[in-house]
Amino acid sequence: MLIAIVEDEKDILNLISLHLKKSGFNVKEFQNGKDFLNYLKNDIPNLIILDLMLPDIDGLEICKYLKKEIKYSNIPTIILTAKGEEVDKILGLELGADDYITKPFSIKEVIARVKAVLRRYEVKVNILEIGNIVKVDLDKYEVYVKGEKINLTTTEFNILKILLSKKGWVFSREKILEELWQGEKAVIDRTVDVHIKNLREKLKEGGKFIVNVRGVGYKIEE
Repeated sequence: MLIAIVEDEKDILNLISLHLKKSGFNVKEFQNGKDFLNYLKNDIPNLIILDLMLPDIDGLEICKYLKKEIKYSNIPTIILTAKGEEVDKILGLELGADDYITKPFSIKEVIARVKAVLRRYEVKVNILEIGNIVKVDLDKYEVYVKGEKINLTTTEFNILKILLSKKGWVFSREKILEELWQGEKAVIDRTVDVHIKNLREKLKEGGKFIVNVRGVGYKIEE
């Protein structure tokens, strides 16, 4: 799980980052909004901790932008506010933030809230990931590579869904054929290879995670 922290106060940034890492999360740190928004063009975190008082861009404007853009709208967001900023808390939640933390805070509370929001998100959105590069929304039948929506055919999507059902598990061509076409005689093994080739090309950098196990079949390997 990758957490992005956007906080201009270095001490607070380091404190949150340190304890998130101790809790097993990967972390990306940003001290201004511009660097964070540039980063989003190439990668999508699993959750964002966003300070509202940034030196360059208002945190509420960033929150509003995230929830407006379809490729970012499903990223859970926790806003950081100074004590007493009741209006900002309300505005943040109205703009789509999932939770807020008031400064000064207990670091244990931060970790607990991060985990709680991620649990709610897992229930709310049926999304699978491959190496923080590919995101697959099983409910919407949508695939994103580094935030960019990729158009797959129904067959390509279903093959990806099969491989993702058990990461690391090798699916034989016969098993994939059986899942997709219920054993139709007219469909040959080579059909799977063609669809896999097209799927890898469309996934671009993410295509490397679909591994061919010679003489057996295919698997997702991160």
